[in-house]
Amino acid sequence: MPLPLFLRCAAGVEPFLADEARRALPDAVVGIERGGVMLDGTARDVMVLNLQSRIAQRVLVQVAEGPYRDERDLYALARGVDWGDWITPAHTLRVDTTAHRSPLRSLNFAALIVKDAVCDQLREATGERPSVELRHPDLPLVLHLGETHAALYVDTSGEPLFKRGWREDKGDAPLKETLAAAMLAAAGWRGTPEAGGALHDPCCGSGTIAIEAAQIACGIAPGLQRRFAFERLLPFATPEQRAEWQRLKSHARSRIHASAVPIFASDVSFRMVDFARRNAERAGVLDAITFHGGDALERPAPSLDPALPGTLMVNPPYGERIDVAGKAARPSAEDRATPGDFFERLAAHWKRAYTAHPAGWTAYVLSPDPRLPGAMRLKESRRTPMWNGPIECRLFRFDLVAGSARRSAADPSDEPLPAPRAG
Repeated sequence: MPLPLFLRCAAGVEPFLADEARRALPDAVVGIERGGVMLDGTARDVMVLNLQSRIAQRVLVQVAEGPYRDERDLYALARGVDWGDWITPAHTLRVDTTAHRSPLRSLNFAALIVKDAVCDQLREATGERPSVELRHPDLPLVLHLGETHAALYVDTSGEPLFKRGWREDKGDAPLKETLAAAMLAAAGWRGTPEAGGALHDPCCGSGTIAIEAAQIACGIAPGLQRRFAFERLLPFATPEQRAEWQRLKSHARSRIHASAVPIFASDVSFRMVDFARRNAERAGVLDAITFHGGDALERPAPSLDPALPGTLMVNPPYGERIDVAGKAARPSAEDRATPGDFFERLAAHWKRAYTAHPAGWTAYVLSPDPRLPGAMRLKESRRTPMWNGPIECRLFRFDLVAGSARRSAADPSDEPLPAPRAG
């Protein structure tokens, strides 16, 4: 029986996630929804998507959906699922709730009602009930409440997929790995001489963009270094499914190879460069990245083969940081040290240092400021909306090509993209 899957992602990057899902599962019919993509899949597809998806935040299996007016309807909705197919009373669970225009007053009470429905059903069937575990439950459930309809999902990922398993050293408000992957996808960068060429992040921080790029260039699946919630759930616990999971991981390891393009990362903070190196080593890509310290306003462009194009990918400090509760915090020390004319000076440096390369460089800058091109005195060739948590940003593309503002018509990143839906 097909499993209805929902792959959640940051708002604005749904088209790129849809393309990624189609590459991972060529036979799947993928539909774009607000905040993610939908498809029907199998237990094997769940494993593949958790292992291979760089852009999805979670892989959810929808187990119930229907109209509701109050908490009694939610209880009935959850009781309609045969939870004995998913867990035993020895397993643990947790229910998280999201809402969009829900008429209910308390999301916590709605989560409690769903938890009671699961526990009551298992207790009636077995005489025992599962326990609640808030940190690492065996069965993470997600209840989404719309204005009139509710949907209940099993979260097969567990911890969000941006947690790749290698980041231990980080600075202020690090970029999520899933958003870094979406930036690279929006740029058409796939780690080959034909799709993006070399890559340089001159404001690398703890190395997220460069490390994500290096793993793409080396064919390293993003989920190889971590565990997933589905590994503890009954549909995936049969000997056949466990053997299939081991085969998928072995196949992924066999596809790892050396990068065909150079990748460079630098930062004005030598402390952050050290963090980035250590993260890259844990991610298995230390040898694929050349690290340097130095100011982005002064560091010369990397030396490349004349025929190899280059991609600059930058998530610069922009004076707005987000704490764990999602509220704007004071600017970080890095932001406070950023000169007010930073972007104008950065663009001037790029014009001097990068436009002389025969194959050209293309720069991508993530910023919440729609006036950034004016501040840089550059004309963007594209702006792609994408959200960095609660901050609405745009990924601006600037072509730094000697003698021309255009790139080859064969450049895949010049192809028209589907308009992302606002989140």
